[in-house]
Amino acid sequence: MTRRHSLSLHLDGARVYNALVATGQSAQEYGEYFDSISVCLSKGLGAPVGSVLLGSKALIQKSKRIRKVMGGGMRQAGYIAAAGLYALQNNVARLADDHRRAQQLSTVLQNQPYVAEVLPVETNLVIFRLANEMPPKAFLEHLEEQGIRASSFGPQMIRFVTHLDIDDAMLTRVEAALASVPVAAVSA
Repeated sequence: MTRRHSLSLHLDGARVYNALVATGQSAQEYGEYFDSISVCLSKGLGAPVGSVLLGSKALIQKSKRIRKVMGGGMRQAGYIAAAGLYALQNNVARLADDHRRAQQLSTVLQNQPYVAEVLPVETNLVIFRLANEMPPKAFLEHLEEQGIRASSFGPQMIRFVTHLDIDDAMLTRVEAALASVPVAAVSA
């Protein structure tokens, strides 16, 4: 439809490599559908900062000009570029580990009496709904006391994200913390 109306189609690819690893599609296949794609190099890929814009030569030239007009740009960007290259060369395949850990976490959550629903896990994001009797604040505080961070994602909704800094030993700690949620907290 965008082609019919002479519109460009952009993909905000913050987690595009997670999608590629999960589906087995190639980046080239994905790219055929879009006129431009932004790829975040931090998130799951582990670079300290940075994104890459992909598109036609004309689009990239225009984007550079707009960035410059708006005051964008960095000195010593080579260090950031090196970190980004390292992330692309070394951390794409390991995203499968994040996905495996998210699936494992999903299974553990499905067996907890204070969890009403776990949304389907496709990548490294685990989103679940607490039972109405479980106050999200008490749940998050219980995790925080054990050095585990999660975020509220709407009424009774919680989100976990597995990533480069989470290993199997840490996942075991999270599983133990989930199993030790006080029953009193559920009825509070």
